[in-house]
Amino acid sequence: MALVLVMAGVLWGIGAFMGTPRRMRWIMIAFLWVGVVVIHLTLPDNAPLRLSTGGSAAPWLLLGGFAVLVLAYRAVLSRLRARADDTAAIPQDAAPTGPFSATELDRYARHIVLRELGGTGQRRLKEAKVLVIGAGGLGSPVLLYLAAAGVGTIGVIDDDSVDNSNLQRQVIHTDDRIGMPKVFSAEAAMRAQNPFVTVRPYNRRLTADLASDLFAEYDLILDGTDDSATRYLVNATAVALGKPLISGALSQWEGQIALFDPARGGPCYQCIFPEAPAAGLAPSCAEAGVIGPLPGVVGSMMALEAIKLITGAGQDLRGRMLIHDALYAEHRTIRLHRRDDCPACAASRPVGVTTDDQPAA
Repeated sequence: MALVLVMAGVLWGIGAFMGTPRRMRWIMIAFLWVGVVVIHLTLPDNAPLRLSTGGSAAPWLLLGGFAVLVLAYRAVLSRLRARADDTAAIPQDAAPTGPFSATELDRYARHIVLRELGGTGQRRLKEAKVLVIGAGGLGSPVLLYLAAAGVGTIGVIDDDSVDNSNLQRQVIHTDDRIGMPKVFSAEAAMRAQNPFVTVRPYNRRLTADLASDLFAEYDLILDGTDDSATRYLVNATAVALGKPLISGALSQWEGQIALFDPARGGPCYQCIFPEAPAAGLAPSCAEAGVIGPLPGVVGSMMALEAIKLITGAGQDLRGRMLIHDALYAEHRTIRLHRRDDCPACAASRPVGVTTDDQPAA
C-alpha cells in the first residue's frame, strides 16, 4: 500500500513542478486509484502485483468512498457559499420580497436552519406578542434573548428605576443609565440589539385595574417579579384570559421555572402555591442575596421556553417545574398537578380533562 501512496506523491510532485492544474493532478491520482482497484478485483490473491499494493481491495474502496464523501461535502459547501454571496449582494435597503428583509434572514439564519424551527417557526416569532412583567434580574436576560430571537412585539412593565445595586446581575442596564426608569433602559438595550422588533415600555406598576386590558393585547406572559401580590395578580389575570404564563423565581443560589397554562390542561400558579408565604418566609433578593449569574441562567431558560411555546418546538414545561441549584450544579424536574379547589382556575378548566392531566375516560 505504501508503494501506491509513494506513486501518488510522485505524480502530485511532478504535476506541481510542471504547473499542472490541481484539478488535473487529482484526476491523475484518481486514475491511479482506479488502476489499483482493478488489479485487486481481477488478479488472483497471490499475484505479486496485488500483494505489493496491499493484498486486498477493501482499504482502497474505503479510501475511495471517503474521498467521494469529502468531494460531496465540498460541493454542497460551495453551493451554500454561492447562495450566501448572492444574498449578500442584495442591497440592504431593497424592499423585502417576503415577511423578512435580507438582513433579517441573515440575522436569524441559525434559527432557520434548525429543523424544529425553520422559516415557519421564525415567522411565528415575528408575529408573536409577548409581555414581560419586570425588567430586573430575570427580565434582563428574558428581554434581551426575546429581542435577539426576533419576537415581533415585546411589552415590558416595571415602575422601578435603575440603581447601582442592580448592576451586579441585571445585565440589560448599564452604569450610565442609573436613575433611568428600567423599562426605558431595557428599551434602549433591546432596540440597540435588534432594531427589527417593536418594544412597548410601560413605566408603571401592574395593578388590577390595568392588568386585564394589558394582558389582552399579548399572546404570552412572562413573570419575573419577586413580589407575591404581583405574582398572584398576574396568575389570576392570565387564567381569566386563557393566556399561558411562564413564571420564574430566584433565591440566593436556586432558581425555578414553570409554565402555567390551565386553559390547555395544566395547573396554574395558585394550584401549586395556594397562599402567599407569611412575611419573612420568602425574603426578596435584596434581603437574602442572589448570586449574579443565576438570573441569567433562569431568565435564559424562560426565554427558551417562550420560544419553544411560540414555535411549537420540543416539549414545553406545562405541568412541570424545573429547579436549578447553582451551588451544586444540579437540575431536577418535578411534576405539577392541578387542585380541584383552586380558586383561580378550577372554574375555567376545559371540559373533559381530569385533575391528573389525563383525558377523562
